Amino acid sequence: MGSKERILRLKDETRAKILDAALNIAKMEGWQALSMRKIAEQIEYTAPIIYEYFANKEGILLELTRKGYRILTKHIIDARERYEKNEDKMEAMWIAYWNFAFTHKEFYRLMYGVDMVRCSNSSCIPETDNLYEILAEVIAALFTKKPISEDIICLKYNTYWSVIHGLVSINLIHLNWRTTDALNQQILKDAIKVITLSINS
Repeated sequence: MGSKERILRLKDETRAKILDAALNIAKMEGWQALSMRKIAEQIEYTAPIIYEYFANKEGILLELTRKGYRILTKHIIDARERYEKNEDKMEAMWIAYWNFAFTHKEFYRLMYGVDMVRCSNSSCIPETDNLYEILAEVIAALFTKKPISEDIICLKYNTYWSVIHGLVSINLIHLNWRTTDALNQQILKDAIKVITLSINS
């Protein structure tokens, strides 16, 4: 390996260390506690070196938001590929979304601003469009009796998302103390089923 390749590899490794450190701080102390100084301390670098890779904390949050969407999208695609019927695909994809929210809580909180300030640039990243398109394709395939338009698909997507994100958020901030995991799963599946049935009713 030449010197140029070694330098590029070291830069990639340092960038990855910075992102891993930021995520680790969020897991231990919450996103509100994140600072460039804390990241530098955790990877035993000086703060100015961090600024060579990211202009500010917002840049780190944006990169982690994009990473979160990439992980979520992969889970949703994997779930979709396990089924043939569109109704089954839809349920599996939203259950994968639910599972991601609790397996990767810090990513989900950052991506959707649950009990924190959301990354200000996260609504304009291509990963969000990609996730929408993957889900919208299956939503469109569910329509067998009605003429459809992009507006209708968008409406149904937001109906699914609003209900499921609402349930996720309630549980992430521990407001839904009267439910169990089993009950939450049943509520989730019932909600998905009702919305799916409404498409061709």
